[in-house]
Amino acid sequence: MSLIRQLWLLLAAVLLLAIGGAVSVNLLSTRAVLETQLTLKNNDTAQSLALVLSQQRGDDELMQLAIAAQADTGFYRSIELARADGRPPIANRSPAAPLRAPAWFVALLPIAPAPGVAQVSDGWRPLGTVTVVSHDSYAYDELWRGGVRATLVMLGVGLVAALLSLVVVRRIRAPLEATVRQAQALEEGRYVIVDEPAMPDLRRVAAAMNGMVVRMKALFEAQAARAEALRRQAHCDPLTGLPHRAHFMGQLAALQQREDGADGGGLVLVRLADVSGLNRAVGRDTTDHVIETIAQVLNTYPERVDGCLAGRLNGSDFALALPAAGLAAETAESIAAALRSSLPAFSPMIRAYVGAVEWSREATVGALMSQADLALARAEAGKPYSAEVLDGTPAPGGLGEGERAWRVQLLDALEDKARRLRLVGFPVLDRQGRRLHLESPLRVQLQAGGTYEPAARWLPLAMRNRLTALFDAEAVALALATIVDDGLPRAVNIAPASVADSGFVAHLRQLLEDRPGAAHALWLEVPEAAAVDHFDAVQAFARALRPLGVRMGLEHAGERLHRIERLYELGLDYVKLDASVCTGVARSEAAQEFLRSTVTLLHAMSMQVQAEGVADEADVHTLWHCGVDAVTGPWASQ
Repeated sequence: MSLIRQLWLLLAAVLLLAIGGAVSVNLLSTRAVLETQLTLKNNDTAQSLALVLSQQRGDDELMQLAIAAQADTGFYRSIELARADGRPPIANRSPAAPLRAPAWFVALLPIAPAPGVAQVSDGWRPLGTVTVVSHDSYAYDELWRGGVRATLVMLGVGLVAALLSLVVVRRIRAPLEATVRQAQALEEGRYVIVDEPAMPDLRRVAAAMNGMVVRMKALFEAQAARAEALRRQAHCDPLTGLPHRAHFMGQLAALQQREDGADGGGLVLVRLADVSGLNRAVGRDTTDHVIETIAQVLNTYPERVDGCLAGRLNGSDFALALPAAGLAAETAESIAAALRSSLPAFSPMIRAYVGAVEWSREATVGALMSQADLALARAEAGKPYSAEVLDGTPAPGGLGEGERAWRVQLLDALEDKARRLRLVGFPVLDRQGRRLHLESPLRVQLQAGGTYEPAARWLPLAMRNRLTALFDAEAVALALATIVDDGLPRAVNIAPASVADSGFVAHLRQLLEDRPGAAHALWLEVPEAAAVDHFDAVQAFARALRPLGVRMGLEHAGERLHRIERLYELGLDYVKLDASVCTGVARSEAAQEFLRSTVTLLHAMSMQVQAEGVADEADVHTLWHCGVDAVTGPWASQ
């Protein structure tokens, strides 16, 4: 039983006892007064009547008249003169008036006044004894009326006391409920500060809770800062802050291989020629400034375009991966122009070259780097700051008819969704080998009878034509229907544009409310980039759907987690770490330390941690050792 309910019961018991006690005392005291009054009346009447009868000198008729006259003056049950000589008594009796008081009340509070008794004599000759007994019906009625009035008055007082108690209890309850919500928020990984109430005792409780929340938030922020520092140490070049070669190559491979990665794009390499000679000529500090300038030029692209990847491959080489096809040549020329305008200011000896190549999803990372190196070699054969680009690949999806044709194909697929849309399933396994759920990306048949294309091929087209909400809604509907059929939990990816669409969220709520049982087996995932760039939309999305039983997660996470300042307020159930963070972790102590710190941070916020894109068994064992809860990828799909 809650504290507030116990307090209400205590107040109710006190009020009832107070009312009952007050009414009882009132009734008992009134009964005593009435009994005393009736006793005094009986005695006074008996004495005065005895005096009158004594003056009649034993005349029966006169005494009968005196007794009758006395009986007519008041409420007397009986007036009786018992003769001293043994003759029959002279008596006058009258029936009692009907009682207004209930019978149970009369039985509960009996009124028993003493009868009045007096001696009647003629001089020294005793004539008898007169006994007077008054009616008590009016006393019961008066006692009943007084009890009812007292009860009503006490109930009114009790009602006023209850209203005052309600105000007081509400004043107590409000800070208690705020403290409970604060504790619940803390359990969910959210840090909420409550107002301190005026009451000293509750103020101390609230102040203590606020202090604990502030300390825990500080610990979380310190842990987040440490995790970010470890991430930079494990994955980044210390001078420029760009990902080093191993991490950049992992990011590029993940961009090519994951279901919703890029279908095609470009790779740009930048080389600073003769770094050792430059060190000797202008000094290490100046050379470092030159390297930092190149990094700044390249880093402007990831900051402006989601999906761009920049990295430092070695002391002299830098790379930039573009997530869209057809941009390599323009980007290479733009980078060459930016370097041409900024680097000569440090020294005329500085020479930089740019090589670029277009790539398709089918190309391996090794082949792609070889082609980019070839382009860079051709650029080095020319003048400083020159750019060389190799021929590119066709547009994504092999659709060369233009944007209008793409839109028609996408709409046709939605129209014939029963045959041209389907989900595939990739297991997510915990460390005991149990399947948590199936990753279920949507695949679309862009041309009737053709192959079912992964999101990398159709999602950019859907985003360009603002159709992601329609496809995501169909994916959720398919997942719910499949869950109803086989009972297996499934995870569906939601595009950032869909998360921000209020109509999509309302439609999704309706789908989930129609199938509440299946909703509890549905996992919804949004990209890390969506939480960074559209925090409020993702937070509102989670708050709208989690009450329906859906689990919310963040996918492709790790690189930008530190930028989500209020990650604990997103309302997430789990986080999937990107393949670029998890690949090769078995061979890097720094990467393991970063993973352990990140897992500890997320577990402190009651979030499950999963790793995606895991292929190597050694990496899997290392991930378990670092505290990761589940993995997915080629290893889990074997």
